[in-house]
Amino acid sequence: MREVIATDEAPKAIGPYSQAIKANGFVFVSGQIPLDPATQQLVDGDVAAQTDRVLQNLSGILKAAGSSLQQVVKAGVFLKNMSDFAAMNEVYGRYFTQDPPARATVEVARLPKDVLVEIDVIAQV
Repeated sequence: MREVIATDEAPKAIGPYSQAIKANGFVFVSGQIPLDPATQQLVDGDVAAQTDRVLQNLSGILKAAGSSLQQVVKAGVFLKNMSDFAAMNEVYGRYFTQDPPARATVEVARLPKDVLVEIDVIAQV
């Protein structure tokens, strides 16, 4: 059983992909960048501001799937510059205060729309 998840609480997909797919008790959320879902525009600010918006977007998608950030089991964080790790991590830690998920964080050469951070997650439903 496979269900496509779509919500106005997160940016619309900007390519041929779904915001998330719910299958076999899990929800697989596509990488989110710091787009404001109301305007589809990038948020202003540094990596902390961008990380906050990304996590809000992820939360909205998970809610639409019947899950939440507290049910995330794996996260992937993609940073434009690893020197932003501490600032990203500080904001990330505010959203995952107890029993945080497994995570990988990598520096990448470039992200969509030249953002500073992108995060994808897998959560239980």
